[in-house]
Amino acid sequence: MVRHFLVRGRVQGVGFRWFVQREASELSLSGWVRNTEEGEVELVVSGDAAGLDELRQSLEKGPRGSRVDQVLEHALAESEAEGLAAFRIEGAW
Repeated sequence: MVRHFLVRGRVQGVGFRWFVQREASELSLSGWVRNTEEGEVELVVSGDAAGLDELRQSLEKGPRGSRVDQVLEHALAESEAEGLAAFRIEGAW
């Protein structure tokens, strides 16, 4: 299964991408996470249904210091998983 998530709220400058990477890696999910220019955090993730559900629950809570107002989720075609490897942060220094 492949999902696209967009997380809105106070999610930049609070370690949200590193939080997502840790959570996704612990769940053996593949994909990436990055900040958007609009102040959101976007991720594409591939894995089993249980892992994706658990990740969504983590996204709704976020790390300490964050405030999650909304988590948008869209199913993507399985072909979108091609090229996804170990979960990584895009655009990080």
